[in-house]
Formats: sequence, structure tokens, C-alpha cells
Amino acid sequence: MADKQTKSRPSTFRLLLNNQLATAGLVLFSLIVVIALLAPVLPLPDPDLTAPADRLLPVGTAGHLLGTDALGRDLFSRLIWGARVSLAVGISATLIAAFFGSLIGLVAGYAGGKTDTLLMRGIDMVMAFPYILLALAIVAVLGPGLLNALYAIAVVNIPFFARNIRGIALGLSRREFVDAARLSGKSHVQILFGEVLPNVLPVIIITMSTTIGWMILETAGLSFLGLGAQPPQADLGSMLGEGRKILFTSPHVSVVPGLMIFVLVMSINLLGDGVRDILDPRLKSGSLTRPVPRTAVRRETVPETIERDPDAILDVQGLRTEFRIGPDVYKAVGGVDLKVGKGECLGLVGESGSGKSVSAMSIMGLVPTPPGSIVGGVALLGDEDLFAASDERIRQLRGSAVSHVFQDPLSTLHPLFTVGDQLIEAIRAHQPLSYRQARARAEELLKTVRIPNAGSRLDSYPHEMSGGMRQRVCIAMALANEADVIIADEPTTALDVTVQAQVLSLLDKLRKERDTGILFITHDFGVVSAICDRVAVMYAGKIVETGTTEEILTAPKHPYTAKLIDCVPVLGEPERRLDAIEGRPPVVNRLPDGCAFAPRCPRAQADCRSGEMPMRQFGERRAARCLHPLEEEREVEHV
Repeated sequence: MADKQTKSRPSTFRLLLNNQLATAGLVLFSLIVVIALLAPVLPLPDPDLTAPADRLLPVGTAGHLLGTDALGRDLFSRLIWGARVSLAVGISATLIAAFFGSLIGLVAGYAGGKTDTLLMRGIDMVMAFPYILLALAIVAVLGPGLLNALYAIAVVNIPFFARNIRGIALGLSRREFVDAARLSGKSHVQILFGEVLPNVLPVIIITMSTTIGWMILETAGLSFLGLGAQPPQADLGSMLGEGRKILFTSPHVSVVPGLMIFVLVMSINLLGDGVRDILDPRLKSGSLTRPVPRTAVRRETVPETIERDPDAILDVQGLRTEFRIGPDVYKAVGGVDLKVGKGECLGLVGESGSGKSVSAMSIMGLVPTPPGSIVGGVALLGDEDLFAASDERIRQLRGSAVSHVFQDPLSTLHPLFTVGDQLIEAIRAHQPLSYRQARARAEELLKTVRIPNAGSRLDSYPHEMSGGMRQRVCIAMALANEADVIIADEPTTALDVTVQAQVLSLLDKLRKERDTGILFITHDFGVVSAICDRVAVMYAGKIVETGTTEEILTAPKHPYTAKLIDCVPVLGEPERRLDAIEGRPPVVNRLPDGCAFAPRCPRAQADCRSGEMPMRQFGERRAARCLHPLEEEREVEHV
């Protein structure tokens, strides 16, 4: 199944074809290149053969499809041979600039110190001159000619590559995988070309793909001034220059090569944008755009009447979220019901990949589109359906009515702004306060989450704080506007045990004091027992069991829930056996028939492998999606 899944994912070429503009660029560029390469074998007249009697014939003349120039030379033949020359010069200049510029950037970024200073100051000296003037100066020294123009264009573009690659190489050279390579005994050359270069190569390719068109334009400019191709040799720039004197009397002599330059450069730029996109991991769906600010809602059916639980401040019913990648549809969330009451903490538990985070992010439209979309269900905040609300309304509710606390605070907080600035921004986005009032409020919030020296900490940057302190700042941001619901997505996973206990205690205290509902996402039943009132267990995009924390921990009904509990060690019971769950969760684009857990379940029977698995009620708010639930009571100590 893994092989089939890999083959079904869109290939790089298919992703490129999904981009219609890039495909158009590819078709045009390929057509021009093929015709230019076939120029020696095509039945074309000699591009340098003059015929004064046939001078300035118009477009469409018999035997001269695009007419002739001032010397009677066939413009169609010169156009094809000229495009051949311009392509050769542009591509060659790009390769030369990319090779030397990337080499300089790699060495400078990796070596650092004096080597970096020396190389970059040399690059700065070249960049101190306007590039076109520098190119003119180089050609003036070397003499007019197409080869000299190639060298000049390549030299003036070396700094462009060097600067870009140096910045990336500098960051990569400080990464842990480079340190590991050094510890393994690799030489600097092996590390530079075996470890750093492969990570920089996509950037080099992207830069080259978007630079070729610019190189062709620069070469055409030098030829237009008479410093590139010399008579009788033709390139697009020299053809354009030859026609400028008769632009008003015979405009086709200039318009024809001008249009060819436009089409050629435009096709290269469109193709370059497509290459950039398919190398961007955020655009693997092949879409023309990066993810939009809100998840697309494409609900197939919307119920006419919606019954809301009066005790729930957040009521999610039948939520379905899918990801479309190429021909595959990944049903990440397949019909989830969640209810969170005021002052209540609902724990959403399951293995990684079960759909917990996607369910939570779907509520406020944070799932990236493309490729994700909400295709079913409702999310009621009070009496308001969030999936039917406008984008502006969702923007108003984010951070005010519903707040998020994410797993990694270092990634959540902006590295270039102080935590005070970020807290003040979160406050003033929803409250009409002055900067001074917002700063006082931010200091009060830091005191609320038990950060010592709150006033001075406002001026600290995220990297100056410990992981626990950063997470407290994120919790303070979630509390900044008295949110009704806080969605905490594994907020303690990256923290050590002591700090984890402090954060859990803080969240538990704050939600009781402020009567705030919390949707707490975790895979750890130990965390669940410490803070959650109720638990919803999730597997393969669906809720498989729900109930109070005490009911779930003491008498789980679903075998998957029991297996999760058995995976948790209990303090003071060293002889207790930890039971691992065999196998892996199913891929959500190929879910098995029947119960998704059946292939891993020791109690699975024939009827578990077909049909839809309904939720069976075992009490007022107790249910499990299982045909053969665990009936016997299990004496399981609270973890």
C-alpha cells in the first residue's frame, strides 16, 4: 500500500502542468528552443544573404513570411538564427554567473571570518557600480563582440548569485547536521559539497530559471548599442537596433524581433515561476497560490435546522475536512462531534496523525487552503455558525472569542519583536486602548501567568526566554482578550516534566477562574488525568470514544482507548507491563472498510471489517464507536 501511495502522489512534472501559466511558458519556450535548434536543417534562406532589390518587403510577401530588412535579408530566417544566438548567450552567461557566484557564496557562507569578509567586500566593490555601466565598461575594454558581451553580462551578475547563496549557506553552516558531519571526520570540501550544496541547490536552480530571461535582455541591450553581435551575425538585440532608424517607415523590421524578445523572456519568466513553485514544499498541491488566510468552506450540504447543545459554548457537529493533493483525497477529519462547555476542559486524545490538530484548526479556518477544505459539518460558537461567517467576522473572532496555544512557542512567537510588542499587538487588535494602556495590560497578563519581573520581561525577545517562559507568554496572549474558548494544541509536549506540570496547573487555574472552555489536544493520558473533565478519543479522523475522564480511565469501552492507556507508565508500579499498539494507523486516503482500527485490534471480528461503525451510547454523555466493546471493568489507577 505504501508503494501505491507513493506512486499516486503527483510527480514534479505533473505539478508543473497543474500551473497553467507555467505550462504556457513551458510550451512557448520549448517551441522556440526546438525551432532554434533545428535552424541548420530547416529550409530557410541564408540569414546573411543581402538582396538590395528586395529591401523592406512587408510581412506576408511571397517567399518572405515576415518581410525583409533594409538590406533585403529575410527576417524570418534572421529571427530564428538570432533567437538561437540569444538563447545560447543567455543560457551560457547564466551558467557562468551561477557557477562562480554560487561557489563564492558557498565558500564565504561556510568559511566565515576573514574569508567571508574578503570575498564579500570584493562582491561589494563590483556591486558599487551600476551593472549596465559596468557591463559597458568591460565590453569597452575587451572590445565589441558577442563573446565579450557574454563575459560582461556573466561578470556583472555574479554578485547576484553570490549574495543570495552566501546568506543561505551561512545559516546552513551553523546547523546541527553540519556539526554532525564534522564530528564524523568529513573534510571541509566534503561537507561543503556533500552537505551544504544539496540544500542550496534548489535556490540556485530557482535563481537560474528566473535569471535567464534577464540575461537575454541584457545581451540584447548591448547588441542594440552595437557592442554585442557584429554584422553580419544576427541576434535579437542587433536586429532590433538595425530597425530603429526606419521604425516609422517600416515598423515590422523592429516589431518582429521586439515581439520575439517579449515572448521569449515572458515564457522563461513564467516557466521560472513554475519551477520555483514546484520546489516550494508549501505548494506541493500544484496550486498557483500559497495558502490563503482562511480555510475554504465547500460544504456539500448544510442542515436547515441546527440543534445546539445549550450547555456548550463551542459545539462542533459532523466536521469533515479533506486535503486534495493531485488525484488523491485525504479525509483527515471524517465527521467529528465535539462539545466544550463554559469552564470545561475537553481532552482530545489520539496518536499522531489521527486528525486532532486538523480538527482544532478547522474550527477557526486555520487549515491551509490549498490543499485543505472543510466539506461538511457546522461549528457553533454560541448561536453563530463559524463556517458560514464572513472572513472579516472570523478575523474579529480569532484571538478574541477563540484563542490558540500552539505546541512550539519558539515558532509561534516572532523572533524579531519583543514579547511585549507582540502582546500589545494582540491586545490592541481587539481593544481600543492606547499604547500605554495596552502595555500596562500586557504586564498584568505576564503577572497572571506567573512570569517574574513582568515589567522588564516585556522588553525581552523570545530567544532570551526559556521554553516554559515562552509558553507562558503564549498563554498570556491567548488570555489577552478574555477568550470564551482556548484551543491548546499539545502546549506541553516540548517542555520538561517540571515546567509541564506548572503550565498544566496554570491552565487549570485560569480556566476555573475565568470560566473559559478549553479544548486540550494531547496524546498523553497522564496529561488528560491532570486537567481534563471529559475525553474524546480520536482515531483515523473520527471520534471512537467519549466520556468523562474518570469513566474513560477506569472503564474504557473501545479497544483503542484501552491500548492507549496501557502505553502509559504508572508511578510506583515498576512491574506493570507497558503494552504497545501493534501496526500503524491507516493512511486517510485509503481507509479500510468498516472499523479503521480493525487491522490492529485483538478483538476484531468479521463484522468489524465492513459497513459503517455507529457510535453506541453507554450513558448520557458516554459513547464508543465499537461493535464489540470492552464490557468488563478495568481497575486502572489514575495516571
